[in-house]
Amino acid sequence: MKVVKFGGSSVANAVQLEKVLDIVKSDEKRKIVIVSAPGKVTEADIKVTDLLIEYYDLYESEQDTTEIIEKIIQRYASMVEELQIEKSVLEDIATSIKGLATLERGDNPYLRDTFLSAGEDNSAKLIAVFFQSRGVKSRYISPKEAGLIVTSEPSNARVLESSYANLAKLKNFEEVLVIPGFFGVTETGNVCTFSRGGSDVTGSILAAGVEAELYENFTDVDGIFAAHPGVVHEPMSIQELTYKEMRELAYAGFTVIHDEALFPVYQAKIPVVIKNTNNPTHAGTKILASRTEKELAVVGIAGDDGFASLNISKYLMNRELGFGRKVLEILEKFDISFEHMPSGIDDISVIMRERYLTEEKEQLILEEIKKVLAPDEIYFEHNLSILMIVGEGMREKIGVTAKGTTALSKRGINLELINQGSSEVSVMFGIKSDKEKAAIRALYETYFN
Repeated sequence: MKVVKFGGSSVANAVQLEKVLDIVKSDEKRKIVIVSAPGKVTEADIKVTDLLIEYYDLYESEQDTTEIIEKIIQRYASMVEELQIEKSVLEDIATSIKGLATLERGDNPYLRDTFLSAGEDNSAKLIAVFFQSRGVKSRYISPKEAGLIVTSEPSNARVLESSYANLAKLKNFEEVLVIPGFFGVTETGNVCTFSRGGSDVTGSILAAGVEAELYENFTDVDGIFAAHPGVVHEPMSIQELTYKEMRELAYAGFTVIHDEALFPVYQAKIPVVIKNTNNPTHAGTKILASRTEKELAVVGIAGDDGFASLNISKYLMNRELGFGRKVLEILEKFDISFEHMPSGIDDISVIMRERYLTEEKEQLILEEIKKVLAPDEIYFEHNLSILMIVGEGMREKIGVTAKGTTALSKRGINLELINQGSSEVSVMFGIKSDKEKAAIRALYETYFN
């Protein structure tokens, strides 16, 4: 059995859905289909999820929602009309969309999740009916019916271990099961979404639950490239990656697959393949426990901006018991998680996402650390990008990091920080964000040209 997930661009309109049908019909092992909400095919399109966010904002602020409701329904209506399928499914979708405006506002932490999940849920209903109309025995299954139970953390749900026994029963169905991605239900029956892009997570969980032989993730690119095609001209296509390598690349900006999506399949040792809905015969990129091709030390280069660094210096810091712990406790007090923490004997840098900071919060953090730890120097540094060079082969190659630092130096790009974990799967460079693209090109030339 194969679990196959189709992203937003793959289910965006009738033309794309015909491609999805052909892919599912071409392999009888494709028995479980996870779908996203309709996304974009062209830049002029608007993602249904974005329309639902607008709908939620209007409803929450008690403004008129008539126009946005019609926009959302029309996205599905155009597909129903072009595919010439049973109109009753559109009535069901319209009822669902309009029904959101009857939900209780007030103290309802799951309201936004319920609005946003409607994109995937109605997409799955439509696609199941479409499959049936083309002679494929199929069935819509909601996450609740499937038994996908998640934690009570709105917009950041995690699967509960008990779900896997529930999901294993899906192997007993004869039909092709069409299941909405992005959300599950809590033990009390509330809709709760994974973080955005979470349809990848749903697919991974389902693959682990039914012990699939393969998890196929269909998107709009021919697999994964060694660098972003928008930054590097015609970068090399990657044939194989390990789970760890993909996790590092996804974290640092490769958006082809959600960075949390690999954990369930990693645990179950189920291989993943990233393929293109618009070019399904292409082999794509396989994600495995270990690579058969081990020649390349570096398999990919990724970059992401939006980071800040909290830099602290204090003479004899290394002799002060619990210094790092106290810094992290103060950040925890202000609901800030750290991403990286490179250090020296008398200094420490804590890298975090800028989106968690405000001017007021920064000032309070600085005051608290000064009060508790009395540092010699402390300040925030903003507008940082994190670059990652990734490859499990780096363990066996000498001078990989030196090549990277030399390449950046030749381009006049200053390193704000450098960090490498004990696993030696990746090396992280911190630079100013305005140098990010130039740095990626320099590193690509060094490792791949």
